[in-house]
Parts: sequence; structure tokens; C-alpha cells
Amino acid sequence: MTTLDWDHPNPHICSVTVTPTDIDALSHTNNGVYVNWCEQAAWSHTRALGLGEDQYRSLNRAMALTQAEYQYLRATHENDALQVGTWITRWDRRLTMERQFQIIDNKTGQTVLRAKHQFVCIEISTGKPRRPPKEFIDQYGPVVLNLESP
Repeated sequence: MTTLDWDHPNPHICSVTVTPTDIDALSHTNNGVYVNWCEQAAWSHTRALGLGEDQYRSLNRAMALTQAEYQYLRATHENDALQVGTWITRWDRRLTMERQFQIIDNKTGQTVLRAKHQFVCIEISTGKPRRPPKEFIDQYGPVVLNLESP
């Protein structure tokens, strides 16, 4: 297996394989599929930290997406095996969080996508920005890389 060159250490990784339904009219993976893979990886990481949907609801808090950027670097095709890596790269512990993603082709070791998501902590019942609860600080805090923005 090819060694994967991750942008940052210790990514949370989800494996995906491109299926026939992922392919668009241009005969490569549809851009929206990458968006879904990033969302799935973010939820997988959040759940692994002990903060799934049930915890969000019981705390009446959530990290809501406010901005997303995607850099599509290479096309992928049916049956390509990929690794989706994600990290929490910044968090001010007051309201906002940044999460980065990198998708790498298992066979070639090439990065096919990089993405960045910005989140704000909200009170679910009102949708208004609120400070994160102690549980968020305790669970997210230890894994934040605190990278400087370019």
C-alpha cells in the first residue's frame, strides 16, 4: 500500500470507495459526493469524540456550518479507494471552529481534494450563536491543532 502524505498529523480517517452512483455525466466522481464524504467524516470524528447527534440535542448546542471551501485537485473514478482525513484545526472556544479535510487516493497516494469548514456554536432551540458547553470544550479541546490561518 502507498504511504499517505497527510497535511497534518493524526487525522481521523474514513475509508470510501467510489461507486457507480457517485459518477456524473463527465465520467468522474460528482463534486457533491466529495461534500457528502466530508460531512460523513466530520460526523464520524465528532461521534468518536463522544459528541454525536444525541449529545448535541441533550445539550441544546451544535456546531453549525457557516462556510465551506473545496479545492478539487484530481478526478476520481468508479472503484477508486480513498481515505478521507479530517482534523479540527482551530477553535477559539467561544464560538467558532475550523475543520480541515484531505482526501487521498489509496493507490496513487495523491491528494484529490482539500477542504475547509467553518462552524459556529449555536443553541439548537433558537439557532442563535451561543458559547459552547463544557462538554464541547472537554471533548473537542484535546484534539484541536490550533493552526495559524495562512
